[in-house]
Amino acid sequence: MIQRMINATINGMPVKVPDGTSILDAARSAQLKIPTLCKHPDLLPTAACGLCIVKIAGQGKFPRACATPLEEGMDIVTHDGELTEIRRSVIELIISNHPNACITCGRNQNCELQTLAAEFGIRSDSIKRYVRDIPMDRSNGSIVIDFTKCIKCGRCVQVCQDVQNVSALSFLERGINTRMAPAGDISLAESPCIKCGQCAAHCPTGAIVENDETVAVWEALRDPELFCSAQIAPSVRVALGEEFGYEAGTNLTSKIYAVLRRLGFKAVFDTNFSADLTIMEEASEFAQRFVHGKGALPLITSCCPAWTDYMEKFHHDFVDNFSTAKSPQQMLGVMAKTYFSEKMKIDPAKHFQVSIMPCTAKKYELERTEEMYASGHKDVDIALTTRELARMIKQSGIAFAELPDDEADSILGEYSGAGTIFGVTGGVMEAALRTAYNFVTGENLPKEAIDVTPVRGLEGVKEAEIDVQGTKVRIAVAHGMANVGKVLDRVRAAREAGEETPYHFIEVMACPGGCIGGGGQPYGVTDEIRLKRAQGIYQDDRDCQVRFSHENPEIKSIYKNFLGEPLSERSHQLLHTHYKPRKVYKK
Repeated sequence: MIQRMINATINGMPVKVPDGTSILDAARSAQLKIPTLCKHPDLLPTAACGLCIVKIAGQGKFPRACATPLEEGMDIVTHDGELTEIRRSVIELIISNHPNACITCGRNQNCELQTLAAEFGIRSDSIKRYVRDIPMDRSNGSIVIDFTKCIKCGRCVQVCQDVQNVSALSFLERGINTRMAPAGDISLAESPCIKCGQCAAHCPTGAIVENDETVAVWEALRDPELFCSAQIAPSVRVALGEEFGYEAGTNLTSKIYAVLRRLGFKAVFDTNFSADLTIMEEASEFAQRFVHGKGALPLITSCCPAWTDYMEKFHHDFVDNFSTAKSPQQMLGVMAKTYFSEKMKIDPAKHFQVSIMPCTAKKYELERTEEMYASGHKDVDIALTTRELARMIKQSGIAFAELPDDEADSILGEYSGAGTIFGVTGGVMEAALRTAYNFVTGENLPKEAIDVTPVRGLEGVKEAEIDVQGTKVRIAVAHGMANVGKVLDRVRAAREAGEETPYHFIEVMACPGGCIGGGGQPYGVTDEIRLKRAQGIYQDDRDCQVRFSHENPEIKSIYKNFLGEPLSERSHQLLHTHYKPRKVYKK
């Protein structure tokens, strides 16, 4: 079907865009930036902030460009003296309800409101400030809400309700007293919040940020009695560079190893290694269920803590379908404090393990159940987001871009290509299928079939049927919580009808794009940036000599010398957890 194109004029320049394109996006296609604070590329327009007003010839109104589609023959002005003055007045009104606390704000120098105030030359308060004294909400340990910095753009509410289908946030009261808060005006810890951090990732100001724990890490690094080690998640390597001027998707694995050592960590591990370990356990689970009928189908992945929290609250009828394999973060933590500490003769009580994650929910996962203390100690002591690591690097004075490359510590650092693709939606499924195929057939996937392309891309739900030597394995991949219900409802419908399950294996990631779009990644994410980060991940996979988790030499060694075999008694003790129904609202 041929799409109808629209011809119009913007600031005297002819533009031609597909029918349905907003004036805002049409202007961007003509290299014109119309300011806005409420519109984000991930979200539908709300026209809340009023900054994107434009003029249309023959009309006396000032329509909002984000919510107005371009029409044939329109003659539009996006910038002139009058529009600039109106926009300046709107920014001044917003500032009048905003605290003057830029220096101590977590978004200082990376705040959309601050940037616009500078661009419009606002140097003083022209309107008396009215800022309500509302205490910050630090209750859930993963993200922090400073209600005084909310500009009522609605992005957090929209992403929480529509993209994530959680509805932990809403607008309360009316008029000048309108405010964003957890629904019912309860604390965030009492709300359905799953700690995914998408609200923080989409907030234009410092109203919602991650719980910064860098000070505690600095203190640990200064403690001479502690052995501090670090691990880096798959997607961190292709996103951290954005904080230092690199193109999104640039793989900086070796520089990250180097900078962590410069910061003072005595050992540097790679979470890609424990992603391979996760696959060994998870693929074994799948083989047991699919081939031997030992357990419920479909098997559902469980390495995303925001998803497991969501499942326990909203879909706990699927508890028996969840893989009991811990996430790579937790597997690396327990291996560091048992296997590594034993090998290196380190007292695990003095071993301080820090993970660098793309995700705010990883902070919650550290103490989710008693199994997160399987080593006899807290397996991972602190989880930092990519943004927190970037701040530590900047505080240290290290010239990150000039660092020579370094290597991870070999005992828990070598990884396969399957381990690295954990960082993108579909990657866990793809990695698991590579090894599950071997466990079922005794052979590796043919070279031309290693890339399981049907599970790749940013479509919200991806379905495929994989041939395992004549047996069909039906799979589904969902990312963004609002897409999960579509998949699970199909399984429920089949159950109720007494029919065979429509899927044998399901992967879920809470954040759009998977970990590459995690709530702790550098600000400003869009689908364009997600795709660049994903390409960096897939290139890392292609560059790996070993592309199957079960062929990773260090994985083979750890089973031979320590764990025994996948799903062994020791593996279950150290590498597995359990799930249970939880209340949506805590009281």
